[in-house]
Amino acid sequence: MIGTRAMLFEAPGEFTLAQQRRIWALMEAARDRGDVQELIPGVTNLMLIFSTPPERPQNVADWLRHAWGTLPERHIQGRLFEVGVRYGGPLGEDLAHVAAHTGLSPSDVISIHHAGEYTVCALGSAPGFGYLHGLDPRIATPRKAVPSLKMLAGTVTIGGMQAGISALTGPNGWNSIGFAELALFDPQRDPPALFSIGDRIRFYPESIEL
Repeated sequence: MIGTRAMLFEAPGEFTLAQQRRIWALMEAARDRGDVQELIPGVTNLMLIFSTPPERPQNVADWLRHAWGTLPERHIQGRLFEVGVRYGGPLGEDLAHVAAHTGLSPSDVISIHHAGEYTVCALGSAPGFGYLHGLDPRIATPRKAVPSLKMLAGTVTIGGMQAGISALTGPNGWNSIGFAELALFDPQRDPPALFSIGDRIRFYPESIEL
């Protein structure tokens, strides 16, 4: 439980697309519960917010465990976004660090990054920010020990085994490898967030500056 009206379900195992699809299935099943007011999916986790504090939280936990063990994966047919990236240069200043960490050349890092297809697993951290699954393990790079103080919205990043695009300008500990002219969040837009769960992203190089 988190407080009196929320419960967090953490899935066991690694961050895989199969695990995330089971979280989506659990989310869909929980929508049918009359006591749930809101559902917030995360990366291999799901938060349930109840309309009133549950009288027997253990019963809810038992229901979640049973549903997790029996539900099939839920496949969401999202939209496909093709995102142009200006790789390297001042707005991709951590490209050299990613290359050094992985033992690859900057050109190889770029090629591997835009060769894959990424899936939006969850939205969070900042308005409109999508956690992306699909990063090739060869270019996985830990987050920076000292974050950048002003990383621009639209910066294309790598953080551990995840890829991302910065949604807001501000401090950020992920590794910047390029920049995309993309507004991930616009309060005047309906819906304000550009991406939704299940959307797919393919990057392509608009320019490369090494």
